[in-house]
Amino acid sequence: MSDFNHSPSAVTDDDIGAVSPALVKYTRASIVGDLWRRPQLSGRDRGIVTLSALIAQNQTIGIQHYANRALDNGVTPGEISELITHLAFYAGWSNAFSAIVIVKDVFAQRGIGADRLPAASAALLPLDESAETLRAEHVSGLFGAAFPGMVQYTTDLLFRDLWLRPDLVPRDRSLATVSALIAAGQVAQVPHHFNRAMDHGPTQEQAAEVVTHLAFYAGWPCAFSAMPVVKEVFETRSAA
Repeated sequence: MSDFNHSPSAVTDDDIGAVSPALVKYTRASIVGDLWRRPQLSGRDRGIVTLSALIAQNQTIGIQHYANRALDNGVTPGEISELITHLAFYAGWSNAFSAIVIVKDVFAQRGIGADRLPAASAALLPLDESAETLRAEHVSGLFGAAFPGMVQYTTDLLFRDLWLRPDLVPRDRSLATVSALIAAGQVAQVPHHFNRAMDHGPTQEQAAEVVTHLAFYAGWPCAFSAMPVVKEVFETRSAA
């Protein structure tokens, strides 16, 4: 895939062809020649979705190529930085650290310095107090007595801090979150976050395309496991 948008890759067509010529064919025809050209999602959105899936599954071999491709398609260095920070919470610290090792070299090769990255602390976006109060009360009612620490971290750290950091807009955080959840097979969490994603702007067509895109990068079983719960989200929203 070394000539895919001229982004360097850890594996070349020659490498793949030495083991699986058929996989070269499918990669060229289905991913390069078709999937990334489908109009339902922009190249920028596909970059966010792909990186999120790779990080969630700790698929480090693809991160160099797709971090470069994301940058080529308009995802900023600051947004990639913030994406990795966000996914530490949704895919685990170790997976985020694995991505950092690779993206650090990508940034160095492109001359991207710390001055182009988000600060450790930033002025947060405005909080929707009423919506957050309802969410916090619901979660506390379900789990507060048994898991008070988890409920407190979720409120204070995720929804009153991480989700309000300004260098990755809520729409993109939602795309990253649902992509990571689907890639990790965490379908129980998909309805809440898919609803949240669609509240932030993606259309049903775009949301459906996220699942289609992830079939190639997370595997068909992950996509098919997500499809019934995503379909239910669509139907519930249509009926509302």
